[in-house]
Amino acid sequence: MRPLRFQRIPGNFAVCRLPVGSPVPAWALIGEFFSVSSTPEELSVVCLAVQVPPETQHESDWACFKLAGPFAFGETGILASFIQPLSDRAIPIFAISTFDTDYVLTKNSWVGAALAALGDAGHHLL
Repeated sequence: MRPLRFQRIPGNFAVCRLPVGSPVPAWALIGEFFSVSSTPEELSVVCLAVQVPPETQHESDWACFKLAGPFAFGETGILASFIQPLSDRAIPIFAISTFDTDYVLTKNSWVGAALAALGDAGHHLL
């Protein structure tokens, strides 16, 4: 396992679930980081919590960490090496992958423990 560099994206994030077939709401597409995924079962949105309407099913109070990529598609174990130390300490996560890198969210109440676990594993907060 090689040490990874990562940064925290400022803000308090929410993970939202919208009904299948819903259009992507405009509020979901605002900010430095957001993610939208559509499946046959749901439309999932990750965005800043402050922009989520109260009637939307969501869970807030997530912190977001961005791994310093880009990573080639042929590289293996990148995400696993980052989340394994968190799993070893029973720290819940929500992961999102993009073309260039990975993002890992954990509840704000777990940030201190997550940073300690990642530091102990040799990963470096930028």
